[in-house]
Amino acid sequence: MKKLFFILPIAFTTLCFAQKEFQPAGSEIIETVDGDLDGDKIPEQVIIYNTQEEGELGNIREIQILKKVNGKWTVLEKSRNAILESKGGGMMGDPYQSSAIEKGILSITQAGGSSWKWGYTDKYRFQNGHFELIGYSSSSGKPGEYWKDIDFNLSTGQIIYEKEVENTTDTLNGKTEKETSIKKGLKINLQSRNLKEPRKFILPKTKAEIYL
Repeated sequence: MKKLFFILPIAFTTLCFAQKEFQPAGSEIIETVDGDLDGDKIPEQVIIYNTQEEGELGNIREIQILKKVNGKWTVLEKSRNAILESKGGGMMGDPYQSSAIEKGILSITQAGGSSWKWGYTDKYRFQNGHFELIGYSSSSGKPGEYWKDIDFNLSTGQIIYEKEVENTTDTLNGKTEKETSIKKGLKINLQSRNLKEPRKFILPKTKAEIYL
């Protein structure tokens, strides 16, 4: 399925509310999102920071999820692994797109590339004391050649994979293919999302490689 990717400009804002006590020194806010994430009908606040600390691919990002307890904000969870670094989008630069909260699920979208493009959305739910990855959807490819789409429900283990070849004269890109498979047992949360060595597994029928 052909999809278009747009790298959105990041607008930094100044933190001017009580949660400033948790802000990493010298950092700037990329985005804030409010919504109920633990089912108590009281909105939590998600803040994405651009820190001054340098990683391998630019500035390290930190996500904080804050909860109000007895009228005071506390850190429910935070991580420097869930958001890619500031130059992690390759030629397109900053990969961070947006975050959203809907029906208690936190979604984080990131994208990048140049002529070859990629993008994915992680979905997290608060369970077992952590924000666990329950869904992953991605699209990657090159316009005029091929697109690969993956929809992975980590709760059920179901993976839906589809590759659409647009340039049928280019044998290097192979052929259009589809596969539905099951991969259970993966436990990933905000802390363990983007490891230096990505998780890799191969679908049994198409031999497509899946990375998380």
